[in-house]
Amino acid sequence: MIVVVDSGSTKADWKMISGSGIQSITTMGFNPVFHSEEVIFNELQKSLVPEVTTEEASKVFYYGAGCWDARLKGTVQKALDRIFANADIEVHHDLLGAARATCGHNPGISCIIGTGSNSCLYDGTDVIDNVTNLGYLLGDEGSGTHLGKRLIRAFFYREMPKKLHDELEESLKGGKQSILDNVYSGEPPNVYLASFTKFMGDHQDHPFIQRILFDSFEQFIDRHVRKYKNHMSLPVHFIGSVAYYFKQTLSVILDARDMEMGNFIQKPIDELVRFHTEE
Repeated sequence: MIVVVDSGSTKADWKMISGSGIQSITTMGFNPVFHSEEVIFNELQKSLVPEVTTEEASKVFYYGAGCWDARLKGTVQKALDRIFANADIEVHHDLLGAARATCGHNPGISCIIGTGSNSCLYDGTDVIDNVTNLGYLLGDEGSGTHLGKRLIRAFFYREMPKKLHDELEESLKGGKQSILDNVYSGEPPNVYLASFTKFMGDHQDHPFIQRILFDSFEQFIDRHVRKYKNHMSLPVHFIGSVAYYFKQTLSVILDARDMEMGNFIQKPIDELVRFHTEE
């Protein structure tokens, strides 16, 4: 059995491929920046192990948010080693997963815009360049977290049109104070901030929301994508729920810069399964 995993910070998609077919499981997402080995192991014991015959796995290909160096990859690797005792396990950054899912074996620029954001230049085999991702405190332009912060600031600073402000306030469980409690006392805050993209999606035709979307996505394209060599001649692909739901806005921004629009994929898991089973 081959196991392919795509994990963001919010949720993880698991595919177990065997002779009898493909089994699909969704669990909470894991990010080793926020989650320890024990947290990952305990959650998988609860949500995955009862559903999957883990001892039958021979290979595990895990692509995850936050897995950008050996130490962070090791956190995930140790947890998976305890779950899949008989498997050869590979832990990769979600950027490589995004590149393999969108580009396959062809060169291109692959972007992730979900809870967080990131991008890379892919030569058809490996990620060969990556504009540094500064995370949700300093960067993550275009991401759900970045959009959520922009919306919340406008809400508290009384910069939103009154009708929109009132609608957002009515949607809050626990009132305004609940926002600050969740941001500064909840865990993890980036996932909570990104949850406000649903409100933005429901109101994306409002001029005020449009301004936030255009400004945030333009920052992402200009600060990241346009820094790559040959960015004017390579297709620019997108993965992630935020990019998928706001693809019209991203398409307008790319078109205005005469850049080639590639694929928009909400979830890379099916393309990753294809990549690993067609090798």
